[in-house]
Amino acid sequence: MPGSGDAPRLPVTVVSVPPALRDQFFPAEVGARLAEVADCVLVDDHAAAAQWLPRAEVLVTAWGFPRLDAGLLDLAPRLRLVAHTGASVKPFVTDGVFDRGIAVTQAGQGMARSVAEVALAFTLALLHRLPRFDHALHAGAAWDAAEQAPPRDEILGCPVGVVAASRTGRAYVSLVRALGAEVTLADPTLSASEAAALGVRLAGLDEVLAGSRIVALHAPVLPETRHLLGARELALLPDGAGLVNTARSWLVDEAALVAELSTGRIDAALDVFDDEPLPSGHPLRALPNVLLTPHQAAGTVQGRRRQGAIVVEEIARYAAGRPLAHAVTRQLLTRMG
Repeated sequence: MPGSGDAPRLPVTVVSVPPALRDQFFPAEVGARLAEVADCVLVDDHAAAAQWLPRAEVLVTAWGFPRLDAGLLDLAPRLRLVAHTGASVKPFVTDGVFDRGIAVTQAGQGMARSVAEVALAFTLALLHRLPRFDHALHAGAAWDAAEQAPPRDEILGCPVGVVAASRTGRAYVSLVRALGAEVTLADPTLSASEAAALGVRLAGLDEVLAGSRIVALHAPVLPETRHLLGARELALLPDGAGLVNTARSWLVDEAALVAELSTGRIDAALDVFDDEPLPSGHPLRALPNVLLTPHQAAGTVQGRRRQGAIVVEEIARYAAGRPLAHAVTRQLLTRMG
């Protein structure tokens, strides 16, 4: 890394972020700060980034950036930092990046509040059966028929289960606890003292599923979390329970979920799907007990600005020779979503 000093040299930084997203990540104030800490080259698409890689010391990426394999890395002999505006770098960061001593950072922390707020909105909607009412009225049901719904609940004192104390999981816990929910958490990596600090009770996954009115998923994509909830686990949910998934569809056997939802026994609110875009004829679209959003839980104005600000400050730390605050190591990458 460059040596520290009062006026660190500005690293040549290729910002490979499409213009529409770039305006969201780096609005005027954040963009001005970026210009202070980096000598920027702005490219409008990822393919255009290749011609600038020979000069790049820092590469700022967005979703869809191509895999940084040996061929692409050979074009970037000066590259020392990859700063991702999103959360998961798994799709494009390879072992070759770490082998060449290139540091990696990401802005997932900036998304946590946005996703947690949507998970909270989903929670309240399911507790009050809003998807069922909305679907009935949009479908043209008679008023007295539209009024019919299973019992509704408030969040005060509600047993809420959370799967994984990730960034978003912790943000969600904070929000629902502030509204009076009683939270039980399933996370084998969390210690008793950490759970106490979060104000939650630790339990196994089966106990969380069986004892919660709402279950919110916040686990990462790992081999061991593939279909963490299958037919057996979904059957553990109490009658009238709601499932919230703003994480990844990887965590749930979608076919088993559709089968369980089709009975009307439980409700769900989903932002993520096996196939995206969700096909127009997918059975989830027709179910009255399901709330659907098109993988947009993180897309708030404030969240995108936070993501850009995190990237800018990481570049500033790099330029000043200071440790990164959101570094992704080779070992950490294996445990991240």
